[in-house]
Amino acid sequence: MVHSVTELLVGKLGLPGAVTVPSDSIGLVVFAHGSGSSRLSPRNTMVARQLNEHRLATLLFDLLTDDEAMDRRNVFDIPLLGGRVVEALHWTITQPTLNALPVGLFGASTGAAAALVAAAEAPDLVSAVVSRGGRPDLAGPVLERVRAPTLLIVGGEDYQVLELNRIAQRHLRCETSLVVVPGATHLFEEPGTLGQVVAAASNWFTKHLAGKVHPVTSS
Repeated sequence: MVHSVTELLVGKLGLPGAVTVPSDSIGLVVFAHGSGSSRLSPRNTMVARQLNEHRLATLLFDLLTDDEAMDRRNVFDIPLLGGRVVEALHWTITQPTLNALPVGLFGASTGAAAALVAAAEAPDLVSAVVSRGGRPDLAGPVLERVRAPTLLIVGGEDYQVLELNRIAQRHLRCETSLVVVPGATHLFEEPGTLGQVVAAASNWFTKHLAGKVHPVTSS
């Protein structure tokens, strides 16, 4: 099935983004890319296309302006990046094609920490979180405030990040699960490993988004 991609500007800063909305969408997944990446991340783009096949709308957008991205400090400024995700969440409420859909967040690498910060800061707007090869530990004490069900996906060969995820998981007070993909390294470049990420993520989002409506529009 082919889904059309709409290029647009997200939030008050007009950050470049791309949204895909299947006609029978059960939810919206907002992506938060990792350090040194952008909305054009090939892995996130691949995951997004596969989520579309599972009736999930997707939004990929740049977390920083071009000028901001030139300062490497911003790339690792988790509160700043989390704030941008929150702004995107509020922006979705203003979009007629998106505002009725329950929202999940998909974060990769440092973007996972930004997604978790956003989930803690805007608990009424986030129904689920998935982290791919993420650094949830960078969210620090914010982890204990996350209420959205959170899935952590880590490569079995990504030893240091796996241990950091196990530590971070102990600080989460929400429903949580850790999926270890055998034979996968940090970027899930090994054959078939990214497909396992998609399978786990789509199951998690379907479980926690299907049958719900956006909490803001339902109130």
